[in-house]
Amino acid sequence: MATASRTPRPDGGFTLIEVLVALLVLGTVAVAVLQLFGGGLRLARAAGDHADAILLASAKLAELEPGPLEEGSATGETGPFRWIRRVSLEPELLPVEANTPDTVGLRLARVTVEVRWGASRQVQLVTLRSWRPGSTPGATPTPQPAGAGR
Repeated sequence: MATASRTPRPDGGFTLIEVLVALLVLGTVAVAVLQLFGGGLRLARAAGDHADAILLASAKLAELEPGPLEEGSATGETGPFRWIRRVSLEPELLPVEANTPDTVGLRLARVTVEVRWGASRQVQLVTLRSWRPGSTPGATPTPQPAGAGR
């Protein structure tokens, strides 16, 4: 019987090339995961800032007293936010004829609150408020006794 010559095999370890390829793949995956986490954190912060700006704008709208408004604007800063509130009386926005007996004295105001932060971030809330001079919005008229005004 003829005996075949065998070459010795390594101990079953990894070669230097295999280790370098594994490190390269691991490093690439780690960088990609870190970038994803960083992007997620930036988005979470931007969403939080946006929510804070909306809350501030809503609070500035709620600060308005009920009743007749005065045209004009107010500005201020709260933390990193700069805000401006504008009130403009616009009777042409009424959905009904402006000179009818029911609408004489009825006024409509556009109230705008704009909040800015950072280099180019902003949010704006707009609402319309109506009132009759000398009355409070939402107040019920005083009932007239029967036969009054005759």
